[in-house]
Amino acid sequence: MKGGVILSAKGYIQVRAYTSYAQIPLEGVAVSITDSNGTTIALRLTNRNGTLDIPVEVTVPDFSVGQRPDTDNIPFGTVNLYARLKNYEAIEIENLQIFPDRTTTQNLEMIPLSELPDSYNKLEIFPTPPQNL
Repeated sequence: MKGGVILSAKGYIQVRAYTSYAQIPLEGVAVSITDSNGTTIALRLTNRNGTLDIPVEVTVPDFSVGQRPDTDNIPFGTVNLYARLKNYEAIEIENLQIFPDRTTTQNLEMIPLSELPDSYNKLEIFPTPPQNL
């Protein structure tokens, strides 16, 4: 239960990690998925295709939760996703929306770091605005 809403459905997350512009798949990207409280849901590495071997399952509200006009409940769950690979900028995606019975594919455009030492700790944050349902 989250905020009075029973989390009774399952949604899934898949990633597609690739180098910027060339879109060459990246193997070994460390992907961490957490709930809104920071609790880790999954830790995975991308395969040679730049994807996860198995999509990550996330517990989310049922679709019916958001289909009543007398409620402010939303019919999706949110997670945060972090992606890191040596010599690439880290990526943080906030409030990634996961819908029941669907696989959400998140593209991870990994940007190579320059050879300058002051660029080694760059982090790119992508906040996801709420759906206008």
